[in-house]
Amino acid sequence: MSTILITGGHSGIGFACAEELASGRQVDILLAGRSPEKMEAAAEMLRTRYGIAAKTVDLDTSSMASVRTAAQTCRAMLEAGEIGTLRAILCNAGGRSFGAPAYSADGYEQMFATNYLGHFLLVELLIGCLPDDGRVVFTASGTHDPDTADGKMVGPSVEPDATMLANAGKDGGREISSGARYATSKLCTVMHAYELHRRLRRAGSNMASIAYDPGLVSGSAFLRGLPAPARWMAGTALAKRIMQRRGITMGSLEFSGASLARIATDPAFAESSGKYLQANSGVLSEATSARISYDEALAARLWDDSRRLAGLKREEECALLE
Repeated sequence: MSTILITGGHSGIGFACAEELASGRQVDILLAGRSPEKMEAAAEMLRTRYGIAAKTVDLDTSSMASVRTAAQTCRAMLEAGEIGTLRAILCNAGGRSFGAPAYSADGYEQMFATNYLGHFLLVELLIGCLPDDGRVVFTASGTHDPDTADGKMVGPSVEPDATMLANAGKDGGREISSGARYATSKLCTVMHAYELHRRLRRAGSNMASIAYDPGLVSGSAFLRGLPAPARWMAGTALAKRIMQRRGITMGSLEFSGASLARIATDPAFAESSGKYLQANSGVLSEATSARISYDEALAARLWDDSRRLAGLKREEECALLE
Protein backbone atom coordinates (compact mmCIF):
# COMPACT_ATOMS: atom_id res chain seq x y z
CA MET A 1 0.00 0.00 0.00
CA SER A 2 0.96 3.64 -0.28
CA THR A 3 2.34 5.53 2.71
CA ILE A 4 1.50 9.01 3.93
CA LEU A 5 3.88 10.92 6.21
CA ILE A 6 2.19 13.12 8.79
CA THR A 7 4.20 15.43 11.04
CA GLY A 8 2.49 15.77 14.41
CA GLY A 9 0.26 12.86 13.43
CA HIS A 10 0.10 11.30 16.89
CA SER A 11 -2.32 13.85 18.40
CA GLY A 12 -4.97 16.45 17.63
CA ILE A 13 -5.88 17.11 14.00
CA GLY A 14 -2.97 14.96 12.83
CA PHE A 15 -4.21 11.84 14.61
CA ALA A 16 -7.81 12.47 13.51
CA CYS A 17 -6.44 12.60 9.97
CA ALA A 18 -4.40 9.41 10.50
CA GLU A 19 -7.49 7.56 11.72
CA GLU A 20 -9.51 8.69 8.71
CA LEU A 21 -6.75 7.61 6.34
CA ALA A 22 -6.35 4.25 8.06
CA SER A 23 -10.06 3.47 8.30
CA GLY A 24 -11.53 4.81 5.10
CA ARG A 25 -8.70 5.13 2.59
CA GLN A 26 -6.52 2.13 3.35
CA VAL A 27 -3.09 3.72 3.36
CA ASP A 28 -0.18 3.06 5.66
CA ILE A 29 0.93 5.83 7.98
CA LEU A 30 4.33 7.20 8.95
CA LEU A 31 4.02 9.36 12.06
CA ALA A 32 6.77 11.94 12.57
CA GLY A 33 7.13 13.85 15.80
CA ARG A 34 9.21 14.56 18.87
CA SER A 35 7.39 12.32 21.38
CA PRO A 36 8.51 8.72 20.65
CA GLU A 37 6.38 7.09 23.35
CA LYS A 38 3.21 8.95 22.33
CA MET A 39 3.87 8.25 18.66
CA GLU A 40 4.35 4.54 19.27
CA ALA A 41 1.12 4.41 21.30
CA ALA A 42 -0.74 6.13 18.45
CA ALA A 43 0.86 3.83 15.86
CA GLU A 44 -0.07 0.74 17.86
CA MET A 45 -3.67 1.98 18.08
CA LEU A 46 -3.78 2.42 14.28
CA ARG A 47 -2.27 -1.03 13.70
CA THR A 48 -4.63 -2.77 16.13
CA ARG A 49 -7.81 -0.92 15.20
CA TYR A 50 -7.43 -0.74 11.41
CA GLY A 51 -4.92 -3.43 10.46
CA ILE A 52 -2.60 -1.08 8.60
CA ALA A 53 1.17 -0.67 8.84
CA ALA A 54 1.95 2.32 11.03
CA LYS A 55 5.53 3.33 11.73
CA THR A 56 7.20 6.25 13.45
CA VAL A 57 10.19 8.50 12.93
CA ASP A 58 11.65 10.95 15.43
CA LEU A 59 11.34 14.53 14.21
CA ASP A 60 11.61 17.92 15.90
CA THR A 61 10.77 20.46 13.20
CA SER A 62 12.42 23.25 15.20
CA SER A 63 15.83 21.55 14.76
CA MET A 64 17.44 21.45 11.32
CA ALA A 65 19.67 18.57 12.44
CA SER A 66 16.61 16.58 13.53
CA VAL A 67 14.89 17.27 10.19
CA ARG A 68 17.93 15.99 8.30
CA THR A 69 18.12 12.83 10.41
CA ALA A 70 14.39 12.19 9.98
CA ALA A 71 14.62 12.65 6.21
CA GLN A 72 17.56 10.21 6.05
CA THR A 73 15.56 7.70 8.09
CA CYS A 74 12.56 8.03 5.76
CA ARG A 75 14.74 7.48 2.71
CA ALA A 76 16.34 4.42 4.30
CA MET A 77 12.91 2.96 5.13
CA LEU A 78 11.79 3.46 1.52
CA GLU A 79 14.94 1.87 0.11
CA ALA A 80 14.64 -1.11 2.46
CA GLY A 81 10.96 -1.62 1.60
CA GLU A 82 9.93 -1.00 5.21
CA ILE A 83 7.30 1.45 3.97
CA GLY A 84 5.43 1.59 0.69
CA THR A 85 5.50 4.36 -1.91
CA LEU A 86 5.41 7.78 -0.27
CA ARG A 87 2.27 9.36 -1.73
CA ALA A 88 1.97 12.50 0.38
CA ILE A 89 3.73 14.63 2.96
CA LEU A 90 1.40 16.35 5.41
CA CYS A 91 3.23 19.23 7.12
CA ASN A 92 0.89 19.38 10.07
CA ALA A 93 3.02 19.76 13.22
CA GLY A 94 3.01 23.17 14.83
CA GLY A 95 2.85 25.08 18.06
CA ARG A 96 1.77 28.34 19.63
CA SER A 97 3.66 29.87 22.55
CA PHE A 98 2.87 32.92 24.65
CA GLY A 99 5.04 35.60 26.15
CA ALA A 100 8.68 36.31 25.34
CA PRO A 101 10.36 34.52 22.42
CA ALA A 102 12.13 31.21 22.93
CA TYR A 103 14.81 29.97 20.57
CA SER A 104 15.55 26.66 18.91
CA ALA A 105 18.80 24.68 19.03
CA ASP A 106 19.82 26.58 15.89
CA GLY A 107 19.14 29.91 17.61
CA TYR A 108 15.96 30.65 15.65
CA GLU A 109 12.68 31.92 17.10
CA GLN A 110 10.82 28.78 18.13
CA MET A 111 7.48 29.23 16.38
CA PHE A 112 9.09 30.31 13.11
CA ALA A 113 11.38 27.28 13.19
CA THR A 114 8.71 24.78 14.29
CA ASN A 115 5.80 25.90 12.16
CA TYR A 116 7.61 26.94 9.02
CA LEU A 117 11.37 26.51 8.60
CA GLY A 118 11.60 22.84 9.62
CA HIS A 119 8.84 21.92 7.19
CA PHE A 120 10.54 23.95 4.46
CA LEU A 121 13.68 21.82 4.88
CA LEU A 122 11.77 18.54 5.24
CA VAL A 123 9.97 19.10 1.93
CA GLU A 124 13.23 20.03 0.17
CA LEU A 125 14.80 16.79 1.39
CA LEU A 126 11.88 14.42 0.69
CA ILE A 127 9.89 15.77 -2.24
CA GLY A 128 12.11 13.84 -4.64
CA CYS A 129 10.67 10.64 -3.10
CA LEU A 130 7.12 11.48 -4.18
CA PRO A 131 5.62 10.27 -7.46
CA ASP A 132 4.54 12.80 -10.07
CA ASP A 133 0.97 12.74 -8.74
CA GLY A 134 2.06 13.06 -5.09
CA ARG A 135 0.82 15.77 -2.77
CA VAL A 136 2.28 18.08 -0.14
CA VAL A 137 -0.26 19.64 2.22
CA PHE A 138 0.62 22.41 4.65
CA THR A 139 -1.53 23.02 7.73
CA ALA A 140 -1.90 26.79 7.83
CA SER A 141 -4.18 29.07 9.86
CA GLY A 142 -6.65 31.84 9.14
CA THR A 143 -4.72 33.93 11.65
CA HIS A 144 -2.17 34.64 8.90
CA ASP A 145 -4.57 37.18 7.33
CA PRO A 146 -4.74 40.46 9.31
CA ASP A 147 -7.86 41.55 7.42
CA THR A 148 -9.97 38.73 8.88
CA ALA A 149 -11.49 38.10 12.29
CA ASP A 150 -9.01 35.23 12.68
CA GLY A 151 -6.06 37.56 12.14
CA LYS A 152 -7.44 40.23 14.46
CA MET A 153 -7.86 37.60 17.19
CA VAL A 154 -4.11 37.04 17.67
CA GLY A 155 -2.48 40.20 16.35
CA PRO A 156 -1.63 41.12 12.76
CA SER A 157 1.05 39.23 10.89
CA VAL A 158 4.11 41.23 9.87
CA GLU A 159 6.32 41.21 6.78
CA PRO A 160 7.42 37.65 5.90
CA ASP A 161 11.13 38.40 6.19
CA ALA A 162 12.76 35.10 7.15
CA THR A 163 15.94 36.58 8.59
CA MET A 164 14.04 39.04 10.76
CA LEU A 165 11.55 36.40 11.92
CA ALA A 166 14.27 33.88 12.77
CA ASN A 167 15.96 36.45 15.00
CA ALA A 168 12.88 38.22 16.39
CA GLY A 169 13.61 39.77 19.78
CA LYS A 170 17.20 38.48 19.88
CA ASP A 171 20.24 40.72 20.47
CA GLY A 172 18.21 43.89 20.23
CA GLY A 173 16.29 42.65 17.17
CA ARG A 174 12.76 43.64 16.38
CA GLU A 175 10.22 42.87 19.11
CA ILE A 176 7.14 41.06 17.83
CA SER A 177 4.20 39.91 19.94
CA SER A 178 3.67 36.18 20.36
CA GLY A 179 0.40 36.35 18.42
CA ALA A 180 2.04 38.15 15.51
CA ARG A 181 4.94 35.67 15.53
CA TYR A 182 2.48 32.79 15.27
CA ALA A 183 0.39 34.46 12.56
CA THR A 184 3.46 35.32 10.50
CA SER A 185 4.85 31.78 10.74
CA LYS A 186 1.57 30.65 9.18
CA LEU A 187 1.74 33.39 6.53
CA CYS A 188 5.16 32.00 5.58
CA THR A 189 3.58 28.53 5.40
CA VAL A 190 0.92 29.71 2.94
CA MET A 191 3.49 31.52 0.80
CA HIS A 192 5.69 28.42 0.82
CA ALA A 193 2.80 26.31 -0.48
CA TYR A 194 2.18 28.74 -3.33
CA GLU A 195 5.85 29.12 -4.27
CA LEU A 196 6.31 25.35 -4.18
CA HIS A 197 3.38 25.02 -6.59
CA ARG A 198 4.90 27.55 -8.98
CA ARG A 199 8.31 25.83 -8.94
CA LEU A 200 6.78 22.40 -9.51
CA ARG A 201 4.82 23.65 -12.50
CA ARG A 202 7.86 25.37 -13.98
CA ALA A 203 9.66 22.02 -13.70
CA GLY A 204 6.81 20.25 -15.52
CA SER A 205 5.72 18.33 -12.42
CA ASN A 206 2.08 17.47 -11.63
CA MET A 207 2.66 17.20 -7.87
CA ALA A 208 0.21 19.19 -5.79
CA SER A 209 1.15 21.74 -3.12
CA ILE A 210 -1.85 22.82 -1.06
CA ALA A 211 -2.35 25.17 1.92
CA TYR A 212 -5.06 24.10 4.37
CA ASP A 213 -6.71 26.01 7.20
CA PRO A 214 -8.40 23.57 9.62
CA GLY A 215 -10.14 26.37 11.51
CA LEU A 216 -9.99 26.95 15.25
CA VAL A 217 -10.05 23.51 16.86
CA SER A 218 -10.35 22.83 20.56
CA GLY A 219 -7.41 20.66 21.67
CA SER A 220 -5.15 21.75 18.83
CA ALA A 221 -1.67 23.23 19.20
CA PHE A 222 -3.11 26.73 18.80
CA LEU A 223 -4.94 26.52 22.15
CA ARG A 224 -2.70 24.17 24.12
CA GLY A 225 -0.48 26.99 25.37
CA LEU A 226 -3.37 28.73 27.11
CA PRO A 227 -3.99 28.31 30.86
CA ALA A 228 -6.28 25.36 31.63
CA PRO A 229 -9.36 27.52 32.49
CA ALA A 230 -9.01 29.42 29.21
CA ARG A 231 -8.66 26.17 27.26
CA TRP A 232 -11.81 24.84 28.91
CA MET A 233 -13.73 28.03 28.20
CA ALA A 234 -12.65 28.05 24.54
CA GLY A 235 -14.08 24.56 24.14
CA THR A 236 -17.56 25.35 25.45
CA ALA A 237 -20.55 25.59 23.13
CA LEU A 238 -21.18 29.20 24.24
CA ALA A 239 -17.63 30.28 23.37
CA LYS A 240 -17.87 28.56 19.99
CA ARG A 241 -21.15 30.32 19.19
CA ILE A 242 -19.69 33.69 20.16
CA MET A 243 -16.57 33.15 18.06
CA GLN A 244 -18.63 31.97 15.11
CA ARG A 245 -20.77 35.10 15.27
CA ARG A 246 -17.62 37.22 15.28
CA GLY A 247 -16.52 35.58 12.03
CA ILE A 248 -13.86 33.25 13.44
CA THR A 249 -13.18 30.23 11.21
CA MET A 250 -14.39 27.28 13.27
CA GLY A 251 -13.27 23.70 12.80
CA SER A 252 -13.63 20.52 14.84
CA LEU A 253 -11.20 17.72 15.57
CA GLU A 254 -13.20 15.17 13.58
CA PHE A 255 -14.13 17.31 10.57
CA SER A 256 -10.82 19.14 10.28
CA GLY A 257 -8.86 15.89 10.56
CA ALA A 258 -11.08 14.14 8.02
CA SER A 259 -10.76 17.13 5.68
CA LEU A 260 -6.96 16.94 5.83
CA ALA A 261 -7.21 13.24 4.89
CA ARG A 262 -9.49 14.09 1.96
CA ILE A 263 -7.15 16.78 0.67
CA ALA A 264 -4.27 14.30 0.83
CA THR A 265 -5.97 11.49 -1.09
CA ASP A 266 -9.28 12.39 -2.74
CA PRO A 267 -9.13 12.73 -6.56
CA ALA A 268 -11.43 15.74 -6.18
CA PHE A 269 -8.44 17.74 -4.89
CA ALA A 270 -5.96 16.70 -7.56
CA GLU A 271 -6.37 20.13 -9.18
CA SER A 272 -6.14 22.11 -5.93
CA SER A 273 -2.42 22.78 -6.14
CA GLY A 274 -1.53 26.39 -5.39
CA LYS A 275 -4.83 26.93 -3.60
CA TYR A 276 -5.93 27.69 -0.04
CA LEU A 277 -8.59 25.35 1.34
CA GLN A 278 -10.49 26.03 4.52
CA ALA A 279 -12.61 23.96 6.91
CA ASN A 280 -15.26 26.23 8.40
CA SER A 281 -18.33 25.12 10.36
CA GLY A 282 -18.52 21.73 8.70
CA VAL A 283 -17.79 22.90 5.15
CA LEU A 284 -14.53 22.39 3.26
CA SER A 285 -14.07 24.88 0.44
CA GLU A 286 -11.53 26.99 -1.44
CA ALA A 287 -10.93 30.39 0.16
CA THR A 288 -8.86 33.51 -0.42
CA SER A 289 -5.72 33.95 1.66
CA ALA A 290 -4.10 37.22 2.74
CA ARG A 291 -3.39 39.71 -0.04
CA ILE A 292 0.34 39.67 0.68
CA SER A 293 0.45 35.87 0.34
CA TYR A 294 0.10 36.22 -3.44
CA ASP A 295 3.21 38.43 -3.76
CA GLU A 296 5.52 36.27 -5.89
CA ALA A 297 8.61 38.43 -5.42
CA LEU A 298 8.28 38.26 -1.64
CA ALA A 299 7.72 34.50 -1.82
CA ALA A 300 10.85 33.99 -3.93
CA ARG A 301 12.90 36.01 -1.44
CA LEU A 302 11.41 34.06 1.47
CA TRP A 303 12.39 30.83 -0.29
CA ASP A 304 15.99 31.92 -0.87
CA ASP A 305 16.40 33.20 2.69
CA SER A 306 14.90 29.98 4.05
CA ARG A 307 17.40 27.89 2.12
CA ARG A 308 20.19 29.88 3.72
CA LEU A 309 18.76 29.70 7.25
CA ALA A 310 18.14 25.96 6.95
CA GLY A 311 21.74 25.49 5.79
CA LEU A 312 20.56 23.68 2.68
CA LYS A 313 23.57 22.28 0.83
CA ARG A 314 23.76 22.20 -2.94
CA GLU A 315 23.77 18.42 -2.97
CA GLU A 316 20.62 18.35 -0.80
CA GLU A 317 18.55 20.55 -3.10
CA CYS A 318 15.85 18.87 -5.16
CA ALA A 319 16.40 19.55 -8.87
CA LEU A 320 12.66 20.10 -9.29
CA LEU A 321 12.73 23.13 -7.01
CA GLU A 322 15.68 25.09 -8.35
